[in-house]
Amino acid sequence: MPNGSIYVPRDDKFTGSSPQNLYLTFWLAGRKNRLRLRAAYAVAGLIAGSLLAGRFGWNVVVTGLLFGALAGGTDAFIAWRSHERTAVWRGKRRGEVRTGRILRVMLRRRGYHVMDGRAVPGKASVDHLIIGPGGLWIVDNEAYSPDTIVAKHGKRLFFDEKYGTSVAKGLIGAAGDLAEVLSKETGIPVTITPVLALHGCTIANRAGVVSGEGLTVAYPRRIPGFIRRNPTAELTAEQVELLGRTAARILRRMR
Repeated sequence: MPNGSIYVPRDDKFTGSSPQNLYLTFWLAGRKNRLRLRAAYAVAGLIAGSLLAGRFGWNVVVTGLLFGALAGGTDAFIAWRSHERTAVWRGKRRGEVRTGRILRVMLRRRGYHVMDGRAVPGKASVDHLIIGPGGLWIVDNEAYSPDTIVAKHGKRLFFDEKYGTSVAKGLIGAAGDLAEVLSKETGIPVTITPVLALHGCTIANRAGVVSGEGLTVAYPRRIPGFIRRNPTAELTAEQVELLGRTAARILRRMR
């Protein structure tokens, strides 16, 4: 381990290094091996394409090159996507920007208001507030290292071996503060559902969404679908518009 162990000699190269720097160091160090493996995939694709071309009477050169490029390109895409998943954790991307873009593209055309960076003065602040026909949600963003596993056991959320209670408590409190203010100002009784967008880590669920302790955690790209499939209220277009206008007027912009 980089931080040292009584069983493993300390390596001065890693002393004082952040997890992000260590990740990037190992990623760059593995570049040659990745390129060798990619070349092997491309050659295998070339051979497979040539054999198929001979069997079905296709152009051998074109088919072989096409299969080779496809095999090599697929491997390159998988490697790039794996590296890009850590961009927010590494500080290369801003999680709230990425999530906000996804929410706006997928929800606005369905009648939802998506408001970024809002706060109740003196109380809670959130990255995104969503108001639509199916109810209200707040979405916050957090980035974790690629080896972090987020899972649900029983009714509890776990971030690796740590309970998710403190994270859930903060967002549930923020949702309550915002709901109280909006209900008071509009006269429409509302509740707000908290959601945490996770960047970099792995959610132990094929759907990429886990709910527990009053909080839903999900990959950013999964959140719009989760919201559409899980309405918490039935609001008219007029109510959505009133709530949206009121939120824009009384909630302070954070950026």
